[in-house]
Amino acid sequence: MLGSVSTLPQQPQRSPFSGHMVVCGDDALAQRLAVELRYVYGERVTLLLPPGRDPRRPELPLTQRGRAATLFGRMSAAMNRNLGNGGTGADGGSGGDTGAGVEAVRILEAAEPSDEAFEEAGVDTAAALALVYDDDERNIRAALTARRLNPRVRLVIRLYNRKLGQYLETLLDQAAAVAVPGLDPTALDTSTTVLSDADTAAPALAATALTGSSKVVQTEGLLLRAVERTPPRQGEVADPGLCTLALLSSTTHDPAGAEGSDSSGAEGPQLLPDQQSVAAATGRGTVVLEAIREAAPDGPAPRMGGRSAPLSQIFSRRLRRSVLGVAAAVLGLAVASTLTTGEPPLHAVYLTVLDLFAMGDPAIEDSAARQVIQLLSGVAGLMLLPLLVAGVLEAFGSLRTASALRRPPRGLSGHVVLLGLGKIGTRVLVRLRELNIPVVCVEDDPAARGIPVARRLQVPVVLGDVTQEGVLEAAKIQRSRALLALTSSDTTNLEATLYARSVKPDLQVALRLFDDEFATAVYRTLRTAHPQALTRSRSVSHLAAPSFAVAMMGRQILGAIPVERKVMLFAAIQVAGHPQLEGRTVEQAFRAGAWRVLALDATPPEDRHPDLTTAGPTSSDRPSGLIWDLHPGYVLRAEDRVVIAATRRGLAELLRRRSSLTHR
Repeated sequence: MLGSVSTLPQQPQRSPFSGHMVVCGDDALAQRLAVELRYVYGERVTLLLPPGRDPRRPELPLTQRGRAATLFGRMSAAMNRNLGNGGTGADGGSGGDTGAGVEAVRILEAAEPSDEAFEEAGVDTAAALALVYDDDERNIRAALTARRLNPRVRLVIRLYNRKLGQYLETLLDQAAAVAVPGLDPTALDTSTTVLSDADTAAPALAATALTGSSKVVQTEGLLLRAVERTPPRQGEVADPGLCTLALLSSTTHDPAGAEGSDSSGAEGPQLLPDQQSVAAATGRGTVVLEAIREAAPDGPAPRMGGRSAPLSQIFSRRLRRSVLGVAAAVLGLAVASTLTTGEPPLHAVYLTVLDLFAMGDPAIEDSAARQVIQLLSGVAGLMLLPLLVAGVLEAFGSLRTASALRRPPRGLSGHVVLLGLGKIGTRVLVRLRELNIPVVCVEDDPAARGIPVARRLQVPVVLGDVTQEGVLEAAKIQRSRALLALTSSDTTNLEATLYARSVKPDLQVALRLFDDEFATAVYRTLRTAHPQALTRSRSVSHLAAPSFAVAMMGRQILGAIPVERKVMLFAAIQVAGHPQLEGRTVEQAFRAGAWRVLALDATPPEDRHPDLTTAGPTSSDRPSGLIWDLHPGYVLRAEDRVVIAATRRGLAELLRRRSSLTHR
């Protein structure tokens, strides 16, 4: 049945599939991932969701099962339209063999990912299992259970905790190696992959706060920067950069137009167009690759002032000067005592300190000079007591301030207002601070995940409901450069955006929205009401799902950038085993709407390619690292490793071809 959900059996039964994909989750990412695997990669998918609410209560929201069925139905209809018209797939790639994707995804419900639920889903015979629950602990328990039931299954696990993810990945790989002696090292290397949707989506979301046009992918020592450029004016020639990655929607610069998505048709954005399409696309904006190079290692996130501050931030300047004055007075008295009484310097200092704290014997029988010095030391001691009290009070106040949340400072301007400090908002906050962008956060939960991070980075935070009047004003929204609405509620993000635009009509806005139809309606309305203001809508699950899907296929991508509401992927691929690349020139290997070779990885051995083309460097002078200015006539060899830009469907085709060759 197309986009439908079959009736569940009354008793658990084994999955009718083998070698299929199983996705377990409780939010939008699980549904997006199932769509990606079914309708982009053409895999058979079983989706395990928690039970929905009581179906007899129609006033309650749709259940997880109902939402998933609705999403699958939309994707099936879109696929049938594209394939029936002999067109391209959902993101501009060729249709391939996904016509078989009309089968509905098998949807099961279980309160917990238990042994019984996994048996019914067929985990013991599955090729890969994705555990994408929102709770890290549940994912860990499920991963341990799955590894025990099927040591060979490829696990893709969603974890927010990076360090714990590294330990878990090593543990599960070791368990697979022990359970299956002699397991192929290549299979073992991809048997467990730990990913974070927050880490995947944060760079793209943070980039929208810069100028709305700069898109940066930085991972594994590689930095790619793409720039969104407006259509050239009459008589001007657009700068093509290194290459044109995408053509924006024909309606992007129309106030009543929509930000393109998978369902936009011919008016939507075109990923990886050929030269003819670029030349013919007059009046369209472009996304061009501006730079590709090796990246410097990440440094620590800068603070806007913070804990572990030096003494200058704990004690006031006046107090520090007063303490220095008392110290100078003590030193002067000690010198005077040495000169007048003939005492050794150290003994003179000792006597002066005793007099300072009123601990010395009265100098009744001593000389007049000694008596005067003792009186002056007592006066200095009286001055020291209030200084000590002031120091304690200032230190206590400074430490209390350091542990408290900062308020937006007076006169702040040009900052980014970030709504929501959950998993996504926290990662975006860290990314923005790494880029030295001033941020003010708004959060209604004092115990939110990102509150300690904001306190550590000394980022100003406004606690309050963003939908209440005065909260955004407290965040200085009228003097900000951009608003990032990243709460988990679409309606809250929309309400905050509308209110912010009423305060500052030209405010740059990026809001997190899940549903494409809802995002299209919101985009059109905001563009019509505020045609001069930049508006972007992003779905975290839509940005993260391709990374999880590629990991399910045993690969990893370098990063992803949003092109309106589509996604472009970057990956490093070994040429060997890919007939679409091996033995072809760079120009021949390019497939419009599917993939493009961007650079050659020239890492050691340095003479790996001794016979480069005449336009490229020779083996004696070729640089190490990335070669991005490859001649179109350079022939790709099996030992080459290339960096490619690809659509979701294009990368899926490469991985399917690779998979089929491996199993022969």
